[in-house]
This record gives sequence, structure tokens and C-alpha cells, in this order.
Amino acid sequence: MRFGLATPVVTCHPAHAAAWEAEAGPAEIARIAEAADRLGYHHLTCSEHVAIPVAVAPARGARYYDPLATFGFLAARTERIRFATHVVVLPYHHPLAIAKRYGTLDRLSGGRLILGVGVGTLAEEFTLLGADFAGRGPRYEDAIRALRAAFGRRDPVYAGSHYGFADVLVDPCGVQRDVPIWLGGRSGRSLRRALALADGWDPFGLSLAELDALLARARESRGWAARPTPFEVVLTPEELLDPTAADEAARLADLLARYRAVGATAMNLRFRHRSLVHYLEQLDAFARTIAPRFTRC
Repeated sequence: MRFGLATPVVTCHPAHAAAWEAEAGPAEIARIAEAADRLGYHHLTCSEHVAIPVAVAPARGARYYDPLATFGFLAARTERIRFATHVVVLPYHHPLAIAKRYGTLDRLSGGRLILGVGVGTLAEEFTLLGADFAGRGPRYEDAIRALRAAFGRRDPVYAGSHYGFADVLVDPCGVQRDVPIWLGGRSGRSLRRALALADGWDPFGLSLAELDALLARARESRGWAARPTPFEVVLTPEELLDPTAADEAARLADLLARYRAVGATAMNLRFRHRSLVHYLEQLDAFARTIAPRFTRC
């Protein structure tokens, strides 16, 4: 397995955020990214929401740094770590706009983008942005196909059910002609779409037992047999980890082994921390004591 980070500060979810993150900002984010890059972590994440309704904020959180701006900032501060959008809500955007904006990021970062996309679930935000919520599914699938045709290509051509383009130039374009596309979600449908259209599945909000059941069913499907190789299964433990705690190493290794057993090829890690210094200590402790039991992190 490879280990990435559910990056703190950039998203403050009520179930996971620590108190110190409320006042943290660019300086703290940069220190985390630089440490993770130095220690060999695989990727950082950043999620997209434009505006959270006040009534929804207690459940979803209110803070969502824009991933394009955030990763552009961090690309200049790092050398190797990759940047995974977790996720861009694709029906909010034209696929050519994503190919251009994130293709520019891919070029500026030296080909370090992982494009995580999702269908979106927040109806109020769709309404606010003038996007179609009811018909988002077919549009989303066509947008993924259009991205495949457009990303990393200066003269993209595509004709689909919802999008089409030809005789246009996109310059600059991404370095990666086959940019990794991971699909978010938390349902069997999201996994089926990932198997059919993407390079990986990056779900959220699911227990280990729920993940095990979904993946077990998927392995019996035709889609699993036809999946891309390699196909990434990127899982996020709901439990917060603390590798600096006494006698925690064995328990954490057992937990990660159980995720690997259900099929994880990569993980988004969340730590239980009380300050920036404590978080940085955890990054170091995990990289030295836990990750080597599985792979280079």
C-alpha cells in the first residue's frame, strides 16, 4: 500500500478537525506538505465545495479550500508528493475547463496530479450554481469520458451524449496524457462507475465492514474482470490514528492490515492531533514505524 494524507486545515469537518486547525492557514499547510514530501508520502488531498448552506455546515463543515489554488501553492513548495482532488464535483464544470485548469496545474507541478472526481450530492449547491441536480448522473459519466479524451492533449477531440469539441487548442495542457482518475462516492454505483470509467475508487464515509461488502460483490462482477490494470482502491479509515501514542504501533498495523485485506492499494490517513507540532510528529512516527511494515510510504 501507499499512504497519502487527508490534509488537515484545508477542510475542517466536524468529525475529524482538531481545534487548532480553526486558526491555521497557509503557513501551516505548507509545513505539512513540505514534511510529507520529505518523508515520502504518496499524496495530499483537497476537496471542492463552493458554498455550504448554513443549515448543512454542522454536518459537512464549512471550510473547503479550493483545490486548484491550494495545490498550485503547494506544488511550488514540494518536489515529489502528488496532489489528489478528493473530489472535484465534476457536474459543476465543463470537462474542457477542468482539462485546462488542472492540466495547467499538472504541467506546473511536473505531472503530479491525481484527478479525483465525484457526481455530487449537495442539491442546494447545485441550485446555487445553476447546475442540474436531477440529471447529473449521465452528464457526469459523459464528462469523465470527455476528460479522458481531452486531458494532456493540445488539440482534443470528443463527441459524446452531453459534450463535444473539435478544432480547438488547449495550451498549455497536462503533462500526463493518461492522468489517473479516481472516482469518489460511497455506493455500489460509484464503484461500478469507477470500474468502467476510471483508474481507481476513492470512497468516503464507509466503515470497514461496508467497504468489505461492496468490494466483495464487485469482485464477482463482470466489471471487476474488465477493470483497468492497475486499479487503485483508495480507502480512508474513519478512525483517527495516533502513531506517537504508547503501545499504538501494533494496533495501527493490525488496522491497516485489515484495510489491505479488503483490497486497499492506497490510503488517505487522518491523525488524532492537538497542534501543528503534534501533527508533524505523527507524520514522522508513521513514516518511520508503521509504513515500512507495508511498503515505502
